[in-house]
Amino acid sequence: MKKFLPALTVITMVIALFSCSTVPLTGRRQLSLVGDAQVNQSAAASYSQLLSDPKTKVISYGADAQRMKRIGNNLAMAIESYLKSNGYGDQYSFQWEFNLIQSPEVNAWCMPGGKVAVYSGLLPIANTDAYLAVVMGHEIGHAIARHSAERISQQTLAQFGGSLAGIAVAKQSQVMQGLFSQAYGVGTQVVLLKYSRDQESEADRLGLTFMAMAGYDPHAAIAFWQRMAAQNTSASQPEFLSTHPADATRIANIQNLIPEAMKYYKK
Repeated sequence: MKKFLPALTVITMVIALFSCSTVPLTGRRQLSLVGDAQVNQSAAASYSQLLSDPKTKVISYGADAQRMKRIGNNLAMAIESYLKSNGYGDQYSFQWEFNLIQSPEVNAWCMPGGKVAVYSGLLPIANTDAYLAVVMGHEIGHAIARHSAERISQQTLAQFGGSLAGIAVAKQSQVMQGLFSQAYGVGTQVVLLKYSRDQESEADRLGLTFMAMAGYDPHAAIAFWQRMAAQNTSASQPEFLSTHPADATRIANIQNLIPEAMKYYKK
């Protein structure tokens, strides 16, 4: 067991060292075990399947759909300009698509490769262009930072480590194996949740900067997330077991990030 653990550590370090990429703007190094082409292809297929589902009602016309597409295109142009001017242009091949979906759900998301959906239930809260840019910038931030691919990589590495570590305790007592399995399972779950919260905060940082580049005042993010917090009336679980930062934590972090984003603000 003692001899095996250093070997496991070395293997993990080698994988992490030679399978990393860099997140634009933040400069954070991230684990990257899966290629963008594979992830983007799967995302595009899922997006197409969703839109073609008879249960999905896409709003193609009207002021709301036009507003969402206009803001999305403004963000996309600003982001592509930034990526190109900072040497990331060859690393991204986004086929942008923006669709408004009829649903009471208060939600929006961006799949890898630039496939964006906004649910109509969000519009009463995101009732200004700047508010909607906050949400769309945040969701696009996840895609630019390759968070989906990163989560897949983290889970892959976690499963790999668990398999190897399981071999190390195979000769131990049944009690020891049970304790190890519990410790590894719970420990890994909490770590992956922490990664998710970090990704949310990184998406906030990227989203603030992207909306500023596109001409939307980042200060609007404070009011928007306060409006979102007011919608959350249910009892929340402890932050350390949540995939998203607590509302107060997120708002405080955004306040600290606004000065950086304002450097890119163009009215």
